[in-house]
Amino acid sequence: MASKLVERQRRYKSILIPVGLVKVLSDIHVFYPNREDFDFSRAVEIVDSPLHFTFGRSEDITARWLFRDILNASLQSDPNAYSGFELPVLTDAEGLVSLTWGKTFMLHEDDRSFQGIYVGAGPYLASQAFFEFDAELEQILSGSGNRYIPSASFGLGGGETDRLALDITGSYRARFPLFTGEGATASRNGMYVAANYHHLQGFRYDKFDARLQLDTDSNGLIMPDPPEVPFLLEWETSSKGVGLSLDFGVAFVVNRWDFGVGVSGLANRINWSDITRHELALVSLFNGNEFVHVKSPRLDITTRTELPVTYTGDVSYHRDAWSVYNEYSHGLGGTNFRSGLEYRLSGIELRGAGRYSQGSWYPSAGIGVNLTRSFGVDAAVFGTKTFLEPEPHVGLAISLRFDRR
Repeated sequence: MASKLVERQRRYKSILIPVGLVKVLSDIHVFYPNREDFDFSRAVEIVDSPLHFTFGRSEDITARWLFRDILNASLQSDPNAYSGFELPVLTDAEGLVSLTWGKTFMLHEDDRSFQGIYVGAGPYLASQAFFEFDAELEQILSGSGNRYIPSASFGLGGGETDRLALDITGSYRARFPLFTGEGATASRNGMYVAANYHHLQGFRYDKFDARLQLDTDSNGLIMPDPPEVPFLLEWETSSKGVGLSLDFGVAFVVNRWDFGVGVSGLANRINWSDITRHELALVSLFNGNEFVHVKSPRLDITTRTELPVTYTGDVSYHRDAWSVYNEYSHGLGGTNFRSGLEYRLSGIELRGAGRYSQGSWYPSAGIGVNLTRSFGVDAAVFGTKTFLEPEPHVGLAISLRFDRR
């Protein structure tokens, strides 16, 4: 976090060109469950990277039909009819979008040091989701041949917790004149510190927990009249929440080297009140039955939602013509590692990078074209994958760069 305070080698502002929105708008129908062409798997793929274009991502027909047939209570009795796509035995995902806009009021500033107070506000959107599949069901859906398991009970479930709030941030930011020296490489030297306090005013809380139970008969086919309710979704919602979150970071700059460590999301929590509960159930997955909806009266209870603390460390090295950057983080989103290299020529900038996330490596490469001294175009290709896809795909990102030198 404190590394963001360090004066950059190059001061520029980038504006992303959302080339992926063309595909999102053309496929907007996949998000509506009441439409005939609703496609859950396609919706997951789109929201994974909505602003960038992804090559080779064709519709997953088998996955689409599985989720749509469940929704419409028109499931086929042979589970092998939905085979042909990969499902993990257990997977989860979590993410946070927290952006603030504000102003830093300087208490002291000179060539080698500063101290200031930042005040700002912006949206806070946190999401945590999990998916669970029985290993035998995963083998049927992922296999290429027919597989029948008689007198079995398969479970498929998942859930999601979403929080929307207003983030009002107060921050202390400072640079102390350590590692003083002479020359251009020493002009950035020092110790940079930052501490944030986030007041979170919650506007919307949703917690979903869905369970699908598939029982097979003696022939390995799905029973039309199982002994238990085959599908049940529990949903909690609230519009009243109050919480907080803390961040701390420190960065050291010594000539061409930058080092930074930070911790974010300490005590990250929101307490929600006036909870309303819903239950939606299907008594049969066949014959087009309608959902049974039960809404409970508003409950005078409070529930707390929390996010894991994230620990981050980074190190970078800069030369006149090239820079290398490495970052490791653990906490929200699991364990992640990123490494990137940029090489600057007179009119072209070449970039290469790789990231480790959720147990896999994803490479990326980019190029920047400097059309004028203060304006350029950047493009990059990168690896991306969702939990419903057996193989990763290649995404494209494009942005405009305005240099403020």
